[in-house]
This record gives sequence, C-alpha cells and structure tokens, in this order.
Amino acid sequence: MTAPTDRDLLAVHRSEAAVSVELVTPEMTLNIGPQHPSTHGVLRLVATIAGERLEKVQPVMGYMHRGYEKLAEVRTYAQINALVNRIDWVSGFANEVPFILAAERLMGVEAPERAQYIRLILTEMYRISNHLIFLCSFPAELGAPTPLMYALRERERVLDLVEGVTGGRFHPNFNRIGGVKPAAGGGSTQRTRSQDLSQGFIDGTRRAMAAVRAVCDDLEGLVLGNEIVQQRTVGIGVLPAETAIEYAVSGPNLRASGVPFDLRRVEDYLPYDRFDFDVVTMPNGDNYDRCRVRLEEIRQSARIIEQALGSLPGGPLQAKVPRVIKVPRGECYVRAENPKGEMGYHIVSGGGRRPYRVKIRSASFCNLAVLPWLLEGALIPDVIAILGSLDFVLGDVDR
Repeated sequence: MTAPTDRDLLAVHRSEAAVSVELVTPEMTLNIGPQHPSTHGVLRLVATIAGERLEKVQPVMGYMHRGYEKLAEVRTYAQINALVNRIDWVSGFANEVPFILAAERLMGVEAPERAQYIRLILTEMYRISNHLIFLCSFPAELGAPTPLMYALRERERVLDLVEGVTGGRFHPNFNRIGGVKPAAGGGSTQRTRSQDLSQGFIDGTRRAMAAVRAVCDDLEGLVLGNEIVQQRTVGIGVLPAETAIEYAVSGPNLRASGVPFDLRRVEDYLPYDRFDFDVVTMPNGDNYDRCRVRLEEIRQSARIIEQALGSLPGGPLQAKVPRVIKVPRGECYVRAENPKGEMGYHIVSGGGRRPYRVKIRSASFCNLAVLPWLLEGALIPDVIAILGSLDFVLGDVDR
C-alpha cells in the first residue's frame, strides 16, 4: 500500500473544510438574568444568539416595580419627597431637587439664595458619589476588583460630610418646599452660617475635593490606562450621536457620544450659571468614552463645589410657606441633570395637599431603551461590559 502524497492530504483537508462551511449553527435563545447582579437591580435580557454573537435582544423589565407614580397620588408633597430619593438610590438627593422645584413653581415660591447654593453643593456631591460607584463597579464587572477600594474610600469621605448636614447618607430627605431642612436642634428659618451646616463642613469639603481629585488621577492610570480594560472597552458598544438622540439617551451616555447637552447649562433650576465648569464630551461613544466622561465629570463637580463654597451667601434657609402645604390647581414639568441623565417630574395638581397625578421621567429607563440597538451583533462576552458602561439602576427603571 502506497503512502498518501501531499496532494492526497490536501484534497482531504479541502473536503473537510467544505463540509464545515456547509454546517449551519441554529439560533438559540439565551436568558441573561433575571438573577440579581448585585449592582444594578433585577434585569432580564432575552437574547437570540447565533454562535458567539447576539442577533436580537429584548430587555425584560418590571421585576422590582414599586409603583412610585401611584404611591405619590396618596401622599402629601412632604411625604413624596422622602419617596422620590429612593428611585435612583445612588443619587438620592439629586432626585429630590426637581420634584421640590416643580411644587415650588406651582405655588409661586422661590427658595432663598443660600438654600439654592446648599442644594447645588449637595447635588454635585451626590454626582461625585454616583460616578465613584461607577468607577469601582464597572472594572469589577470586567474582572478587576482592585479599583473598588480606591473609589469607595473617597466616596465615604463625601458621604460623611453629607451625613453631617442632612443626617442621612443614601436617603437624605433634606429638601423642603421653600428651601432646605434646618439643622438639628432648632427650627428657625433665620439660621446663621455656622448653624445650618455641620461644624467644619466647608473646610472638610475642601479637603475631600482635593482627595477626590487625587483618586481620579489614580483611577485614570489604574482603570483607563489598563490595557485589559482598554481591550474590553475601546471600540465596543459604540453609540453614534444621532442614535443616542433618537432614543432620548441623556446624561454622560449622551455626552460620551459627542453631544454637548447638559441641563445644568440649559435649565434655570439651580444657580449653575454663576460658576465656571466644562461640559465634558467624548467623540467615540464607546464603553471607554463613557468611562472617561464620568471620570472627568467628577473633576468638574469638585470644581463647582469649591467655587460655591467660596461664594456661599448668608441669609435664611427657608422661604415663608404655609404650615399646611396646599399646591394650587395647575400642572408643571421640571427637569434636572441627575448623575445618570435627565430626571423630570410632571405634577398635575388638583388644588389640595396631594397631587392629582405625578409622571416621572427617569434617566435609566431611556438609557436602557437603546439596548436592543446597541447589543445587536455584539459578542456574548461584551454584553456585560456594554451593560455596565451605561450605569443604570433598576429602581430608576421600574418606577
């Protein structure tokens, strides 16, 4: 028997290759979730996959729906304030501001200047807290747990200061119609500078902002400069500007696609026009740019806070409002720049102590609406990276 020649072996290999080309991989439906991933909430993705790529994705939401909009209809305005800061639990104080402003505008009430500054400072502190959570959780989802301690350490510094003023960390419930809550120990609306903020708050906040800047420098090298992180983020999950606008994406996810839209520049809801800061944008709209926008926004928030502390006015914390709050008949929509995007409340008042209807426009819901477009054609290992880069909270979705 003669040994096979090279020509014979080549013919066999070609025939095997032809057979493998003819094999068709059937579509398969893959359920991602709804187990709790412990960071964002309970989300399920029904994915149709062919091989290693997703052909179609359907987000399934509503597993933790708590009916905030209906609960608001059976509560007074003061009670609703304690409710709404739990929608996006990482950004609690920032959720309160647009709701209180909507009620104030219906009543024709304007908070004193000092109260507006305090609202602005605390909103930016919660923006820093939110973005630090992102910068420690997102690398962990990619398999890098080390940044967790870097970001959480500085976040605790910020929340310690917030707790000293509001008495709460996650859910401060600090806003009031007409201003902010007076410090513990008295209810006077004419409190002095040293009485309405906790002792050492201004100096402590300045030190915290310096520490936050330092940790941003560390995270820039540790996370954004990491080659493995770059391989999982650069050029992956690209969201073009026109698609982001079409799906009503907002916040850092929109600005990472190159759209310089920031409600702090557009809406007159807090005195941001008095401070110098940059609206950070990135050109590529991928996972990497979404990370970088949030890192740079931390630096800009620290910049705003330091300017506000340097020009903090004196005066009362609370405008004159009735002891029993009754909002006149009418309707109003107020939106604000939540750390995750546009947070808006449409209040319809029937003229009583409770609203007739409340409609909540939350950031995470619209940001997740783009998932079927964004994940189409993505590799299965990239799904978690793309999801994490959007920085959503399911309480903000399942309202």
